[in-house]
Amino acid sequence: MIRFRTSRSRPFRTVSLAAAALLVASVATAQPSSAQEAPDPVAAPAAAPGIGLPVDAIASSPNVRQIANLPPRAPFDTSLGTDMAFQGHYAFVGNYNGFVIYDIARPSAPSIVSQVLCPGSQNDVSVHGNLLFLSTDSSRSDDSCASTSQSATVKSSWEGIKIFDITDKTAPRYVKSVETDCGSHTHTLVPGRDSGTVYLYVSSYSPSADFPDCQPPHDSISIVKVPVAAPTQAAVVATPNLFPDGGYKGSSTSATTGCHDITAYPERNLAAGACMGDGILMDIANREAPRVIDRVRDTKNFAFWHSATFNNTGTKVVFTDELGGGGAATCLKTIDRDKGADAIYDITGSGDDRSLVFRSYYKIPRLNADTENCVAHNGSLLPVPGRDIMVQAWYQGGVSVWDFTDSAHPTEIGWWERGPLSATQLQVGGSWSAYYYNGHIYSSDIRKGLDVLEINDPRTDNQTRFQELNVQTQPGYESR
Repeated sequence: MIRFRTSRSRPFRTVSLAAAALLVASVATAQPSSAQEAPDPVAAPAAAPGIGLPVDAIASSPNVRQIANLPPRAPFDTSLGTDMAFQGHYAFVGNYNGFVIYDIARPSAPSIVSQVLCPGSQNDVSVHGNLLFLSTDSSRSDDSCASTSQSATVKSSWEGIKIFDITDKTAPRYVKSVETDCGSHTHTLVPGRDSGTVYLYVSSYSPSADFPDCQPPHDSISIVKVPVAAPTQAAVVATPNLFPDGGYKGSSTSATTGCHDITAYPERNLAAGACMGDGILMDIANREAPRVIDRVRDTKNFAFWHSATFNNTGTKVVFTDELGGGGAATCLKTIDRDKGADAIYDITGSGDDRSLVFRSYYKIPRLNADTENCVAHNGSLLPVPGRDIMVQAWYQGGVSVWDFTDSAHPTEIGWWERGPLSATQLQVGGSWSAYYYNGHIYSSDIRKGLDVLEINDPRTDNQTRFQELNVQTQPGYESR
């Protein structure tokens, strides 16, 4: 997500942060909360299921159904829900006001374990053992959870990474902050060579020269080293420049002034970066000195390189294009099918001679109303041995499950979506992230909270389960 920024870019004001009285440091321990029973899907028009759905109505393919929804609770009901991570029977979901921990031991009846009020967009989250990491990419008065929003024109504003101890899930404890150049729009957890260290690859970008705390060119990432047993010693250890030539500078797509998102595949020492105007492939064998080994551009169809997903064998990368910044209606008949889509690249060659080779685009086949923001967003693999299947969020375009085993001919195999938030005006909402975890699909809806879906399709049968999942830190699984 690139446009909902409280300090640097403000084209959308549909959802405000909580009132100033709520902006105090707190960890609110929740009483067990029951999920709402999932409504029955409505019959959707055959030609274009997204058009004509009543407000908030549910429609889906026969093989996907919603089994639960847990709406956001104050003070998180007035701000935006964001990204997710998983560990054991818990889901951790970011929010512009902080983060929420859910108990998902019973996927059909998730409950809120605790809410941590700590405002600062986007609050993307990852977890490792007893540690939780939170990204702050809005100018704050200081690094505390009681900070207030600060003008981005103030040089002394704070942005970066916050670290929490989540040993007690009912009462997470804030233990450390690390300030990073231009803040942390997103971050990627990369395990070190030993179990005692993790790294955070911090992605951020400079929107313009108007911001003294983040001057372009900003073609680097910040690498934070975290000693797992001593997280208070976490610090920036490197700021490698990924674009010594300045990156893409054209006007037909977003100029490269940093990266939006990086996905690492640690087992294969690879990472893929979605960097505004460039898509990159990196060697991360040296965790503190990643090297770009290939770079691609799409000046015809891509507006903003947003995120990346490897297939399990590390031979393909799916890049997403966030046309319209996530706040526009781009799943329309008047929008070209190749815009606001995914682009599938094969990885050919070996070693430093590996190259990204374009194969095809994928966009959901359904049209939406012009009151629905819709574009490719965050997704994950379904760990199906021998096939490349992905579940993906499309904001108010819903959730799509699609197969790219044949990278030149991707096909959708299942879908689920809500009707618009309004029948008369565009209101930003929908699925920010849709991830598969241990048998179910979990969707973080910007407005509606946590949705839980199940898919019943022989093409998705699998036995792979994970104890921990940060989607931007891809785990491998056995191919049979």
